[in-house]
Amino acid sequence: MTQTTERSSTRVRGFTDPELDFQLLRQLGSAVYGGASIGEPLALAAALGDSAAGWTDGFAALAERQRADAEARAAAGHEISARDRFLHACNSFRTAEYFAPAGTPRQVELGLASRAAFLAAAPYLPGRVEELWLPWEDQRLPGYLCTPAADAGPGPTLVATSGFDGTLEETYLQVGRAGLERGWRVLLICGPGQMDVTRTEPHTHFVPDTERWVTPWLDHLLARPEVDPERLALLGISLGGYWVTRAAAHDDRIRAVVANSPIVDLHAYQVAFVAPYVGGDPEVVLDPGDDLRLDDIDHLPDTALPVAAKGLARSLMTRFGRTSLLDTFAYLRAFRVDPTAVACPALALVGSGEGGEPRAQFERFCSEVAGPVTAHTFTAHDGADTHCQLGNLTYSAAVVFDWLEELFARG
Repeated sequence: MTQTTERSSTRVRGFTDPELDFQLLRQLGSAVYGGASIGEPLALAAALGDSAAGWTDGFAALAERQRADAEARAAAGHEISARDRFLHACNSFRTAEYFAPAGTPRQVELGLASRAAFLAAAPYLPGRVEELWLPWEDQRLPGYLCTPAADAGPGPTLVATSGFDGTLEETYLQVGRAGLERGWRVLLICGPGQMDVTRTEPHTHFVPDTERWVTPWLDHLLARPEVDPERLALLGISLGGYWVTRAAAHDDRIRAVVANSPIVDLHAYQVAFVAPYVGGDPEVVLDPGDDLRLDDIDHLPDTALPVAAKGLARSLMTRFGRTSLLDTFAYLRAFRVDPTAVACPALALVGSGEGGEPRAQFERFCSEVAGPVTAHTFTAHDGADTHCQLGNLTYSAAVVFDWLEELFARG
């Protein structure tokens, strides 16, 4: 019998579900900065099929294998190999955390495992990674200060925050490592309601006045000898585009702001996000008697509300600290910022594949910000048209850091 020769049994296939496809791309895109291999997520995705049902357990099991491998290599003295595998485990735990039901012990367990894997990799990462905890009202906000060397003097500093479901560790992979390679100090921060805070503060939730928590982070940062206050930039990823725009409108110590992408009206942004599931703005299409309450979600059959819609509704209510969908969207009306209050130079980023509402808010930001604005649209030709350019992080980093370096070089 004649044997066959093939290149591989692994196939590069996506999903019919666009959300699953995006989450797979999110994992694969991080490979460029050490957040994943290519083969492991593809092999797992093929085994899971076109359903989110097994993603949490599947990625958690992958993360456990990666962590065990990392620990064995560290024990044998293979520091680089251990670093790489700890970072893989960190990001796999994050992916498992994303699909776990919001606010559950399982989600917290996976999130803390992701954090622990990152801290295990930290001694082997380039430069120095310092774990920070900022007391804020009745909560503790975690962060990381990454510097090119332990004795780094004053230099350009980027303060970066993620959005609705990103984490500090993922933000390190998206912009932190790229900044360190260019000699930047990078402070990774988060605020109430963000994924990192939910791991230790169960009653945390998003607040509309971002300056309440960004300002204390800047107070801490500007007291550090590693920071040049004249070269201080703030970057927000996803919902972080709202956080940083709001902060820049209230704190003139920020010398430049990068919104990726700009959000000036979170209510309108979220209406566009949930409209396919509920048929429009929940406050318009739902009568009070039809309101979806947090306690009702587990009792609804999938025929009444698809699994993905239930997960989205649970996350929205939990993360904004509300008990019903209508209460959540009423609260979202407070999440607005006047772009004309932003006076520092701004870089606005958007992907051509993000849809009409993100594009409309991008254009409003560009036309109304008081300071000078540079606009950049990433396209499918760039391999970066996705939300936050997850398919081409190196190109995104080039656009961001080249703009910042040229801006600060001009003084």
